[in-house]
Amino acid sequence: MNKHSRRDFVKQTSFLAGGIFSAPLIAGATNYHSGAAGTIKIAVVGCGGRGTGATLQALVARPEVTLVAMADAFRDRLDSCYKTLMSEDASDSKGNKVDLKPKIQVPEENKFTGFDAYKKAIALADVVILTTPPGFRPIHFEEAISQGKHVFMEKPVATDPAGVQKVLAAAAIAKEKKLNVVVGLQRHYQNSYRELFKRKDMIGDIVSAQAWWDNDGVWVNKRKYQQTEMEYQMRNWYYFNWLCGDHITEQHIHNIDVINWFKGGYPVKAQGIGGRQVRKGKEYGEIFDHHYVEFHYADGSILNSQCRHIPGTMSKVDELLVGTKGKIFAGAANIVDYKGKVLYQYDTKLENNPYQTEHDELFDAIVKGEYKFADAENGAKSTMTSILGRMATYSGQVIEWDKAINSGLSIQPKVYDWNAAPPTLPNEDGFYPVAVPGKTTY
Repeated sequence: MNKHSRRDFVKQTSFLAGGIFSAPLIAGATNYHSGAAGTIKIAVVGCGGRGTGATLQALVARPEVTLVAMADAFRDRLDSCYKTLMSEDASDSKGNKVDLKPKIQVPEENKFTGFDAYKKAIALADVVILTTPPGFRPIHFEEAISQGKHVFMEKPVATDPAGVQKVLAAAAIAKEKKLNVVVGLQRHYQNSYRELFKRKDMIGDIVSAQAWWDNDGVWVNKRKYQQTEMEYQMRNWYYFNWLCGDHITEQHIHNIDVINWFKGGYPVKAQGIGGRQVRKGKEYGEIFDHHYVEFHYADGSILNSQCRHIPGTMSKVDELLVGTKGKIFAGAANIVDYKGKVLYQYDTKLENNPYQTEHDELFDAIVKGEYKFADAENGAKSTMTSILGRMATYSGQVIEWDKAINSGLSIQPKVYDWNAAPPTLPNEDGFYPVAVPGKTTY
C-alpha cells in the first residue's frame, strides 16, 4: 500500500468496503448527530473518483450511515458518482457484493450543482465528505465547521498560505465544538506505519530523512469546444496551482507528512530545485514535472524530498528515516541497525486497508459520542510544508516557514463563476506562464 497511490488502490479494489454490519447505536450516542435514532446522515461535496470512493467507504463503515445529499460543480460528475454507488456490481475489498441502495437516500432536490452547491449539501448532513480539488477545501471546511458538522476531508487541505491559515482557524473552532475531523493522510491509519511509529525510538534521534514520490504522472483532460477558461481549468484541475498546488502538494504531501509525523514537527525553512523537463505541452498548464527539496528542521536535521512525473524513469513511493542507532524503512516496514541487523519487522499479513480504516474509526467515534479526531491542524501544516517546497523550487530561494505561512499569499480567483477569469491565463498560443527560478518570487 505504501508503494501505490490512492488512485491505484481504488482502481485495484474497485469498490472499497469493509462489510456492512448490524450493531445498534450505543446508548447516549444519538444526541451526537442530528439524524433520527439509528441514522447518521452524510453529504459528499466533490463527486469525482475520490469522492465516490470515500463515500462508499463511509457507507460501509457503519450500518447507521446514510447518504442524503450530493454536491459538485458539474452535474455529469454527480450523476456518475450516484450511478456507481447505486450499482449492483458494488463489492467490498474481498470481492463480496454489497447492496448500498437502501443506504442512499438522495432525492433529486438533494442533488446540488454549481459553486455554491456545497452550502446546501452540508446543511442536510451530520458528517461531510470534502473531496473536491484541494483549492476549494478551505472554504468548504470553513463552512462545514461553521454549520457544526463532523468532517472527512481529503488531502491536501489548501493550495496557498492564505488557505492554510483559513483551515487552521476553522480547525481551532472544530476543537472548541468537539467536531471530529479526519484528513485523508491515510498512513496515520495504516497498521504498519502505526507500529513503526511506536518503535521509532529504536533508531535513536532522527538526524535525516528521505522521501520519494516518483512515477509516470496522472491523467489529462483536454480542452473541449466552447468551454470557458474556468470550466477547462476545473476539468483539467491537476495542472493549475490554484486548484491542485502542483504535484508536490497534491501527491507528495503523503511522504512529507510521514516525516513530519515521525519527527514530531515541521520544517523551519526549505530550498530546492525543479522544473519542466518533458511535460511541456499546453495541456499541462503551469506545474512542474519534478521537484527536489531540502527541508530543514529546527534541530538541524534535513529531509531530502523528491517527486517526479516523467514516464520511463524510476518509480518509487517511499520514506526512509535515519537515526543515530539505525534506520526505519517504511516501505519494507522494518527497522535496521547499522550492522544490518533487523531490529523489527512488521508482519505484512496483518496490514489493513487504511483508506477504509479512516472511515471505520471516524464513524465509530461519532456513533459512540466521542470526540477523538483532530487531524485538521496537522493536515494544514503538512500541506504548508509541501507548499513551502513548491515556493522554494519555483523561486530558487531559501524560503522560511514563518515568513511563508504569514505571507497572506492567495492564488485563488477573486470570483468563483463560470465566466470569471482564473488566476492564470494562457497566452495567444495557448501556453500558460510557468515559474522561472531566479525570477519568480514564489
